[in-house]
Amino acid sequence: TSSHTRVGILNNPSSKIKEDNTAIARGILAAFLTQNNSNLKSFLSKLSKEETAKSLSAGTKIVKFLIPGMDGDTFEKKYNTLGLDLIKTQQMFCQEVLKLLPGQMAVISNGR
Repeated sequence: TSSHTRVGILNNPSSKIKEDNTAIARGILAAFLTQNNSNLKSFLSKLSKEETAKSLSAGTKIVKFLIPGMDGDTFEKKYNTLGLDLIKTQQMFCQEVLKLLPGQMAVISNGR
């Protein structure tokens, strides 16, 4: 958030939601809930890289991608306790309310 822009993310996965395929989604949610804006932006940029996704799917722990200045303990606690229900709820909202197909992306704007 800033005086000009706010960003939020809703997950709308196309595959069955499991812990092993939601590392990035849970990392994003945990970061939004625990970090300040400047650290959040840098961390999200790092998470959005293809090599990060490959590394996470190969078994690298997400804490290896934390950036200097992040509150790593708070992030890790939230990441480890964040259930899959929130992602499932977001998926249901995307498909039932926004009428998106599984995995379909959209940009929603509520500007002034």
